[in-house]
Amino acid sequence: MGFVHLFIFAFIVSTCSAEISNKVGINWGQLGNNLPSPPRSVELVKSLGAKRIKIYDANPDILKVLKDTDIIVSIMVPNELIANISKSQYLSDQWVKTNVVPFYTEVKIRYVLVGNEILTNPDTGTWYNLVPAMRRIKSSLKTHKIHKVKVGTPSAMNVLESSFPPSNGTFRSDISAPIIKPMLQFLNRTKSFFFVDVYPYFAWADNAKDINLDYALFESKNVTYTDPVTSLTYTNLFDQMMDAIVFAMKRLGYPDIRLFIAETGWPNNGDFDQIGANIYNAATYNRNVVKRLTTKPAFGTPARPGSVIPSFIFALYNENQKPGPGTERHFGLLYPNGSKVYEIDLSGNTPEYTKPLPAPTNNEPYKGKIWCVAAEGANKTALGDAISYACSQGNKTCEQIQPGNKCFKPNSLVWHASYAFSSYWAQFKKMGGSCYFNGLATQTVSDPSFGHCKFPSVTL
Repeated sequence: MGFVHLFIFAFIVSTCSAEISNKVGINWGQLGNNLPSPPRSVELVKSLGAKRIKIYDANPDILKVLKDTDIIVSIMVPNELIANISKSQYLSDQWVKTNVVPFYTEVKIRYVLVGNEILTNPDTGTWYNLVPAMRRIKSSLKTHKIHKVKVGTPSAMNVLESSFPPSNGTFRSDISAPIIKPMLQFLNRTKSFFFVDVYPYFAWADNAKDINLDYALFESKNVTYTDPVTSLTYTNLFDQMMDAIVFAMKRLGYPDIRLFIAETGWPNNGDFDQIGANIYNAATYNRNVVKRLTTKPAFGTPARPGSVIPSFIFALYNENQKPGPGTERHFGLLYPNGSKVYEIDLSGNTPEYTKPLPAPTNNEPYKGKIWCVAAEGANKTALGDAISYACSQGNKTCEQIQPGNKCFKPNSLVWHASYAFSSYWAQFKKMGGSCYFNGLATQTVSDPSFGHCKFPSVTL
């Protein structure tokens, strides 16, 4: 190879490796009604030292403000478009033409993710459309002469049927042969990544009696686990989870596909029944995982020592409109006003953090009664609709707030909503009911009962 060709080859390799190097990015979710504007958000991303951004759509307002920023960008094909795109190359071409082509020369779009955690939800016909849609998007990119963009899809850890010990990592039997294997074939052929959402928090919270908290936070000094099959020794839960994916891929004949962390993080707050969700643990985990992922030379995992694992931390903001348990709304590195929940630097530097972290108060399970009441400042019209929903579920949920009964007075919308929410939650929590009601409800350990009216509660 001549000198000029060798130089060009070296330049291409160094450029590509720079974009897949161990830089840490941030997931920019938008499920909040109080979040900063895109221009302000980009300023905040830069202040965190993030080198990558992942968004959950292809929002043109966000892509416009990312022009000429040198930030590597991942965009997403929405879940609801997957079925149609899988069946139509024309629709795929149009999506790429609309969402990638106008920005590609000025925005470093390097990843197009097809859907988000598609294989987590029950199959509604989308599972089998996933890989065909990925193939069509890749074909559309080629049609438009876009060659630097990798196509993938994020998967949650529940794509695994078995993850312990790591050497026993196995994909679920319902998706392994029909979906995962052709997906791995596609990723291998296109030199893309297996994108995975890795949350040691949830694995620990579900098994807090058996898993040491420090082991989950990268803080363990003397707790280790040795895989009995491979004799590989693990010093943290994160590595165990990553290697379970590695061995699951190997089991299907694809041992070398690179891993990309689409999401990882730790909640800074949550509901009373959610153990370990606090600022101290969130700061500790995220600081440690950033340090681990940006170490030079790359640390890798026991099964893949020295491998580079590019990543996105979840998430930029606490998002107040995310449904589900309280932790879902508290993964942010920033509050919606732009201030940091705790000091953190995603650049790979290891600054001395000067502000002390608040001591954790919920690392042990809460024991006692909890009530579900109307949130302060809740919209009155929306409260009326929420009361109607809670009271329509049967089991005499709202009998006591009917005229003449013990909890009718005081006759106010907020009072009736608080009773209805508490009554609903007490009856339906074990069946999946939540204290959320589209952000209108909140948990409390202060008994809201008054006079002869006794509010139902949940006892932990």
